[in-house]
Amino acid sequence: MAFLWFILVGLCAGWLAGRLMKGGGFGLLGDIVVGVTGSILGSFLFGKLGISVGSGLLGKLIVATVGAAVLIYLLRLIKRI
Repeated sequence: MAFLWFILVGLCAGWLAGRLMKGGGFGLLGDIVVGVTGSILGSFLFGKLGISVGSGLLGKLIVATVGAAVLIYLLRLIKRI
């Protein structure tokens, strides 16, 4: 059941990050991939910065969305090169 929540949070985070970064969605699978990868990246970044937003669903969604937005920014930066 935890894996299902992980995927659902990843989907929501990928969709939110796409909207925040003025892009739009990446499709169902793309949003899941961006959100899950962003979740891992966000957890790493927040841990290194010593920031804690809580362990609840909202905290996880915030971390995953910020990580996904950073991931989208980095991918766009690489794509320009």
